[in-house]
Amino acid sequence: MKIYFLGTNGWYTTPTGDTPCILIDSKDQYVIFDAGNSIYKIDKYIKKDKPISLFISHFHIDHISGLHILNKFYFQQGIEIYFAQGRKRDFNLFVNPPYTVGINNRKANVLTLQTKIKLHELKEGNNNIGFPVRMEKLFHGHVNHGFRVNLEGKSVAYSGDTKIVPNGFLIAKDVDLLIHECSNIISPKEDNWGHADPVQAAQFARDAGVKKLVLTHFDAHLYDSLEKRKEAESKAKKIFSNTIAATDDLMLEI
Repeated sequence: MKIYFLGTNGWYTTPTGDTPCILIDSKDQYVIFDAGNSIYKIDKYIKKDKPISLFISHFHIDHISGLHILNKFYFQQGIEIYFAQGRKRDFNLFVNPPYTVGINNRKANVLTLQTKIKLHELKEGNNNIGFPVRMEKLFHGHVNHGFRVNLEGKSVAYSGDTKIVPNGFLIAKDVDLLIHECSNIISPKEDNWGHADPVQAAQFARDAGVKKLVLTHFDAHLYDSLEKRKEAESKAKKIFSNTIAATDDLMLEI
């Protein structure tokens, strides 16, 4: 199973990286976490007629800005898009006029999607959508959800944007791979916005018993060089040795 980190910046695109999108290529399934600008790359990797499932953690622009280029793709199998219950209105608001061309606009003189899109609202807790998915509410401005998927006998957890909260253990406990945000260099004592730093993420990975930690979603303003990501990696490794700081187009196999 291959995992591609297509975009690893948080907030906005800079020379250090694009905004978030992660692609898992498993034996029977493609899984995508979030739809930042870097989602434009997925057609370089999606070459087989396997189901495609896109999970959206929350609706801040850096995690959904790539939705406006859905009409770039032609995937015969379509794309199944999943988000938390009650968020369909948010999705439809962003992907239809006046903000984008629109997935519901079928006028002959307007460009329409080549790929069929199906929307699904997930309940918190365990779901089975052809493979096991667990979704839990974490802590970030205007609600974020994290996901855990099981594919090929392996488990992968994705945090979206969040500070460390007890619910995180519901998706991260004993996973083979934890993909966790690392927006902060040092988090404020009173973090009412909800982000994590490398020390917090590493402590969480250690406490959750995960096998491997990948740090991503580096705040573009704070992490203005890749050297700062390496410093974050070094800090994390002192607590949880099997840690990697992601960069754009990193590929891992688990």
